[in-house]
Amino acid sequence: QVRGLCGTFTGDQRDEFTTPEGDVELGVAAFANAFRAAGACPALGPGIPDPCHGFPGSRERAEAACAVLLGPAFQ
Repeated sequence: QVRGLCGTFTGDQRDEFTTPEGDVELGVAAFANAFRAAGACPALGPGIPDPCHGFPGSRERAEAACAVLLGPAFQ
């Protein structure tokens, strides 16, 4: 029942990039662009920028926030 940006958790990595339309994208940029709100931000190109370069000092906060996904709520 899980899908989208968190993946499908089926153990099959071939379906992890499933878009809201149910298509499976092969590339990260195409997958991310499928979730992009029109006009909200520019579409990603073939090279994915490192978000930590745009927000120095945020890596620690991001890692702490993402650690929730490894906690008991998602086990």
